Amino acid sequence: MPRVRLPIETLYNGILAGKRNFLAKAITLVESALDSDRELAMQLIEKITPHCGNSFRIGVTGVPGVGKSTFIESFGNFILEEETNQVAVLAVDPSSGVSGGSILGDKTRMETLANHPRAYVRPSASAGHFGGVAARTRETILLCEAAGFNHIIIETVGVGQSETTITHLADFFLLLMLSNSGDELQGIKRGITEMCDALVINKADGDELIRAQQAANEYRQALHYFRRSTSDWIPEVTICSALEKTGLDMIKLTLDKFLNQVMASGFFEHNRLKQSQYWFEKELNNYIQHELFKRGEIRNAVEKAKEESLIMQQDPGVLAFKTALNIFQQKKNN
Repeated sequence: MPRVRLPIETLYNGILAGKRNFLAKAITLVESALDSDRELAMQLIEKITPHCGNSFRIGVTGVPGVGKSTFIESFGNFILEEETNQVAVLAVDPSSGVSGGSILGDKTRMETLANHPRAYVRPSASAGHFGGVAARTRETILLCEAAGFNHIIIETVGVGQSETTITHLADFFLLLMLSNSGDELQGIKRGITEMCDALVINKADGDELIRAQQAANEYRQALHYFRRSTSDWIPEVTICSALEKTGLDMIKLTLDKFLNQVMASGFFEHNRLKQSQYWFEKELNNYIQHELFKRGEIRNAVEKAKEESLIMQQDPGVLAFKTALNIFQQKKNN
């Protein structure tokens, strides 16, 4: 039995009124994989677009065990100390490669923040989507902006160097590290580290405080070699203890300094435009591929090629190339 969705106008009015239940239903709609829901989702996104774009989007990633959820809860509450601020947290949980399920426990781990009247925490499953974010994180950001949230924190899966999609979503990219994660200079990888705007060493308390300060100095020296070519901003390194809520003021100061600099230089708008171009090309490719595979003759050709690959033991790349050529040749002949 098909699921009954609320009318787009009802969702639209509820989102603009800042009603959490309507926002939640809208996010569920845009995350749906059903073709009928996708069409409704695009109608909703088109309708809310004039009310989007007025937030500061902060991406947060980190090494396993770094305490992302604890940090985000502490930092989110710190941002909310300013009464004009509203914070939405979009937390991406890894999906099982076997069952496809996710725990989605971030609302439990961020209980204080989730219960704040000016905060909203939404966990989503990665559902096999690569890059550290969920497939529809971008649309979820837009919905939260339309609902009035002026600070949006995107917590990635946190699995390592592949988490680069966040740079196409966030205005500011924060990388959390630990002081005891090995040789600090050796530990820096050019992939994800050269993309960060700030590197924060968490759990800088107790016996780890001195080690965190030493690690911070080493990271500061190393990050000078990683300066971005598209922005004059030099990544800053700070330390904090999310558990003891120390160092959060310095991180907020770094964010404010960054925002002032990129707004003044025009880089903020330039980066948003580049992100829009990236998502246009990505979504266009996705829709074209989706529509092509809905066609019976193409789906049949693909299934036949899969069967042949088991018998002929061809290289999958070569077989995919030949299959695509055959499909396009048949289309040309027809």
